[in-house]
Amino acid sequence: MTAAHILVVDDEADIRTTISDILQDEGYAVSVAADAAAARVEVGRARPDLILLDVWMPDVDGITLLREWAREGAPRCPVVILSGHGTVETAVEATRLGAVDFVEKPLSLAKLLRTVEKALDKAPEPRRPAPRTLLPKRLAPGGRSPLMRALREQAATIARRHEPALIVGEPGSGRTVVAHYLHDLAGGGHRPFITLVGASVPEENAAALLFGSRLGEAAQPGAFAQAAGGTLFLRDLQDLSAGAQRLVAGALEQGGYVPLGQSVPVPLEVRVIGSLATEGASLVRPELLASLAELELRVPPLRDRHEDVPELLRYAADRFVDEDGLAFRRFGLAAQNRLRHYPWPGNVRELTNLVRRLLVAGGPEEISLAELEKQLVPATGLAEPLVKQDLLSLPLREAREKFERAYLMQQLALSGGRVGLLAKRVGMERTHLYRKLRALGVDFRQITEKE
Repeated sequence: MTAAHILVVDDEADIRTTISDILQDEGYAVSVAADAAAARVEVGRARPDLILLDVWMPDVDGITLLREWAREGAPRCPVVILSGHGTVETAVEATRLGAVDFVEKPLSLAKLLRTVEKALDKAPEPRRPAPRTLLPKRLAPGGRSPLMRALREQAATIARRHEPALIVGEPGSGRTVVAHYLHDLAGGGHRPFITLVGASVPEENAAALLFGSRLGEAAQPGAFAQAAGGTLFLRDLQDLSAGAQRLVAGALEQGGYVPLGQSVPVPLEVRVIGSLATEGASLVRPELLASLAELELRVPPLRDRHEDVPELLRYAADRFVDEDGLAFRRFGLAAQNRLRHYPWPGNVRELTNLVRRLLVAGGPEEISLAELEKQLVPATGLAEPLVKQDLLSLPLREAREKFERAYLMQQLALSGGRVGLLAKRVGMERTHLYRKLRALGVDFRQITEKE
């Protein structure tokens, strides 16, 4: 049986290319059209099994073209409407004219492929390729924000230099993803990528774990040998013992190392990439930092790139649908807006865990704001959310103080206990903020500042 033929009609070249590449990777035959005129030609020439039709196009909009086809009795295949500005009225009109489904932009990969499969089932002769995975095993660090575009550009520059590198960022921000990205950009391919977590290297066994050992005829390769020809990723350098740091720094400086039980040095044939928590530099030996930090990448926290949140939500949902077989769900507009303004103290890791909890819980395809709020556990530990407290029944002064106390306590918790960061978040001068916290009875003195 030949593969189903899908026509993609969209005036945006990037979207046409992206959808075409995805569908071809899934085994479908694909043709594209940039406007209604080209779509008419392709329908007559290729006789597609399915059409993905954009609503907003410069010459004739998708609804008008669909109305034209309905009047002429063509094409004789299912049509799925794509729109970045979808409304209920548009969806109703498209359905009345024969469209079998309606997909919102930006597109979710899992949603798109699921919709394509369902639509093809409604074709006169359903045809689909053999099942394949929805997502590649590894992608570039996600996000279209200026910060992430700059990060990827900097990574591409660093990847061309096969020298040690350092990745700095907050916990959960995606330092490991960036390390894999550097490895791949440098032509890693099937070459080894070995991860060594700092806390997993005890002082007394550091030399054997790093350099390997030979006892008689038995040889036990260390991390440097296992990663030969590829990348050794030292994750969380701040947790690496002092002795282990000294050994790594020595190997980088000398360009080689000596396994235990041997006397002949082994050349260093591996690229070392270290990762470091934002505030962990004081825990790393200066000579090791000097060896790694010449090529340094800083991963921005998620709170500084809120515009990336919707894309990361979709990718996480697609990943769990593909890898874990969970039912597809999407975030409603109100839920997305809530998360765009959430401070994400746990960064991308927190976002990923949140998406998984919601998919595991199951429910309607669209995740509502009410359902989301139940999963966002208040960091303050308040018995009930502030919005549910009856402030209107209180005198103005008491209501204001109650709101300010709850607001500042939660903002302080979301700032990781750092009063300096809290001052920036709430837009107050620090001295005034300290006075306000004291006046409201917020015990900030027990919180250790890490600034």
